[in-house]
Amino acid sequence: MVRLGVYVLAAGAVATGIVDQVWRKFDPAEQPIQSFGNAVPAHTGVFASFVGFILIVGGLAIVRSRTVRLGAALLTVAYVIFAIFWAPRVVTGFEYLGWPGMFGAFGGIAQETIVIAALAILYVAAANGGRQSQRVPNVARWAFGLSTIVFGLAHLTNVGAIGGMVPGWMPLGGHVWAIVTGIAFILAGIAILSRILDVLAARLLTVMLIVFSLLALAPQLATFTHYQSAWGANVYNVTAIGAAWVLADWLASRRPTV
Repeated sequence: MVRLGVYVLAAGAVATGIVDQVWRKFDPAEQPIQSFGNAVPAHTGVFASFVGFILIVGGLAIVRSRTVRLGAALLTVAYVIFAIFWAPRVVTGFEYLGWPGMFGAFGGIAQETIVIAALAILYVAAANGGRQSQRVPNVARWAFGLSTIVFGLAHLTNVGAIGGMVPGWMPLGGHVWAIVTGIAFILAGIAILSRILDVLAARLLTVMLIVFSLLALAPQLATFTHYQSAWGANVYNVTAIGAAWVLADWLASRRPTV
């Protein structure tokens, strides 16, 4: 497997841990522990710092061949915790915001799932064969593909909010790009699940996430420098880029050579 995607994934995870350590709390936009109740966030400083430490150690570990499995396991624990944080919003999101709220919550779970899927691939790739070497990556591929489709549905059911993130100078308007990217996510997910042009789909998904970072997220840091959510969104998207890159490299490695 090409290593660059692993380094990008590691950089995103380490940066996420640093952000949580600096603010000593979970990012309310990307790690919404407050969904369990308003009283919870006030007592999570130590917990957030601990998870941040796990992210930093795990991210550093996955770039070394001897510690890939340890790092992947540690990072999986952290991103499973973040996925759990989103779970209550599946109910409350639908209750208060309808379908957009529910799909937004599922999208939150999906954003953690794609990272977990990439980590599962890394974990098994570092093992010495066995039944897991076939079964786990295939499960990870399905988890990644389904999560990508959920991303697309979240975009299409919340065009207003997604479109608002598109820079004003972009032609056609934010709503159009929200719809286009939503469709692109769905098509990428279908390609990954069906194995039809799956490598190309994963590569293009990686490129789309890079463009999203450059055009929509990175500029926010200049305006909202002191906001954890601005940093959290940027470092998560770096992690997602790495996850998509890892998947693309793994899919390419399974293609027969002529």
